[in-house]
Amino acid sequence: MQQVNDSGLVKLSSYIDGQWLEASARFDVINPANGQVVAQVSNAGIEETEAAILAAKKALPAWSKKSANERAVIMRRWFNLMMESQDDLGRILTLEQGKPLAEAKGEIAYGAAFIDWFAEEGKRVYGDTIPGPATDKRIIVIKQPVGVVASITPWNFPNAMIARKAAAALAAGCTFVVRPSPITPLSALAMAELAERAGVPAGVLNVVVGEDAVGMGKVLTQHPDVAKFTFTGSTAVGKILMTQAASTVKKVSMELGGNAPFIVFDDADIDAAVQGALISKYRNAGQTCVCTNRILLQQGIAQEFTDKFASAVAGLKVGDGFTDGTNVGPMITSQAVDGVHKLVEETIAAGAKVIAGGKRSTVGANFYEPTIVIGVTNDMPLASNEIFGPVAPIITFETEEEAIALANDTEYGLAAYFYSRDIGRVWRVGEGLEFGMVGVNEGIISNAAAPFGGVKQSGNGREGSKYGLDDYMEIKYLCMGGLDR
Repeated sequence: MQQVNDSGLVKLSSYIDGQWLEASARFDVINPANGQVVAQVSNAGIEETEAAILAAKKALPAWSKKSANERAVIMRRWFNLMMESQDDLGRILTLEQGKPLAEAKGEIAYGAAFIDWFAEEGKRVYGDTIPGPATDKRIIVIKQPVGVVASITPWNFPNAMIARKAAAALAAGCTFVVRPSPITPLSALAMAELAERAGVPAGVLNVVVGEDAVGMGKVLTQHPDVAKFTFTGSTAVGKILMTQAASTVKKVSMELGGNAPFIVFDDADIDAAVQGALISKYRNAGQTCVCTNRILLQQGIAQEFTDKFASAVAGLKVGDGFTDGTNVGPMITSQAVDGVHKLVEETIAAGAKVIAGGKRSTVGANFYEPTIVIGVTNDMPLASNEIFGPVAPIITFETEEEAIALANDTEYGLAAYFYSRDIGRVWRVGEGLEFGMVGVNEGIISNAAAPFGGVKQSGNGREGSKYGLDDYMEIKYLCMGGLDR
């Protein structure tokens, strides 16, 4: 942790009710680039999770009664501190997660943008008036905070996934409890430290770190004092958590797995498409839910795109996130590498061909070479599974209708991308793709002003934008009668 200038950002225990609480047991946080122990963190569990929920419940009345502007002032201070600490937060993130430092700093700015956005959007929670059924009645609709919000967040974006949820919750007047991934807890704890410095009151933001995923998850989903549960992670785990949350009929939002198609039509700007695919596929070593999972090429441009894409991939540098010029960092664990390599081998056995990469990198145990596989069909393992690694399978198609059918042939519906300069095709394909987000001639689509979320088995609810705030509000109808007397 010598990389971090502000040592006060390095916290090693859960943050509950404004206190840093030590636990008797500890667990190791490992740098995936070299396997070294970065820190040992207090291992909280069920008891601490319950304490965090009770703290959030206690803090809710005072926080919800603050004006939107009062909350915004505190949140703006949090945003400013995040940006002032961008370098240190980026270093912490790279140490525990592995992504290149420049990319890690980009995540800090991206996450902070949601705090900035919702600080202001909270001032625009508008109600409504509806014409009444009789002259002596008035119908008024107001929005109120849902209450205590519980969350579980993943390791791939350990700063931004918390910021997207916590910012909306706090702006809406809710209080918040999060269990970050124990693989990457340090980013979450650093955010809590900055929230405390910004003046977020005790109990409003609580971070509980621990390895007991099952036990802590049950508390967060089933506790009667939690009004809403929000999760980012795999579809398989999301289904379990949704089932648990049903026992108390909580408001639930889920951002789950993806199988993003990246479609390139004959009329596309090929050079732009290559660059879009490169960043959409290989950022964070392919470990994002909106990463390109399948590249679909129309026959007329398939060879040109493949040649240019292979040339661009050959220029990617694999290495430690702190090494200058690194484009692709490590995968999170050796088990993750094994899983990706298995998908590659199974797809080759099914008849596909590797033209770049296809094996573990010599850089280290958790590194995998940026890979391109051609001759893939939609039923092969690389196409039918979420890869979550730096592997790009290429599928070819003949017609626009075939491309849409191939793209939609998945249980997932998070993100999709396509490149075309035909305005009619842009509308047809954009409307025909069964995904919550569609990038048209663009490989990076997420920002604080836009609604992030999926359809089908990629989840429900939206994060970011004015729609994201609604996920943390309840609509209340007031019927006022006897007004003509």
